[in-house]
Amino acid sequence: MFDPARKPPYPDALRPDDAPAPHALLAPVIGLLGTWAGRGRGGYPTLDEEFTYAQEVTFRHDGRPFLHYEARAWLLDADGTPLRPSARESGWWRLQPEGRVEALITQPTGVAEILVGSADAGTVDLSSHEVALAPTAKEVSATRRRYTVTDEDTLDFVHDLAAVGQPLQHHLSARLRRNP
Repeated sequence: MFDPARKPPYPDALRPDDAPAPHALLAPVIGLLGTWAGRGRGGYPTLDEEFTYAQEVTFRHDGRPFLHYEARAWLLDADGTPLRPSARESGWWRLQPEGRVEALITQPTGVAEILVGSADAGTVDLSSHEVALAPTAKEVSATRRRYTVTDEDTLDFVHDLAAVGQPLQHHLSARLRRNP
């Protein structure tokens, strides 16, 4: 009988050193596996001022040609102290032959994105294919995300956004370090 207080009998997702081995289609993104954390800056024309934030991003696999993706962020004050939780999103990246990537990402703010792009030489570049909005969500019409592994322990992240009547433009950037 299944006991929810016990560890589940089957793994949900795996770290890079866990068995089974990553699927062969994950080869272009294998360097992303694990958890990354760091700080970044953000801004947008509809905001009063730029802001500093902390971010944690996790990529896991379960042996199939998918990555489970989760990202969390916290707004920081001028001293680097967390003020409150900020963005949160999760989803799946579906790896295809020749480094093609299809990503499905949802946010608790009522935004669901389908992105398409490519993974090559340590860089993943994703752009909106479709954006779906819950009835009360703020208008988001397009996004672009770039993840670049600059060395085995550093991940740079850039997020462009088209929302609330604004054209696609820079919104966020962060430098993340691999957690041991």
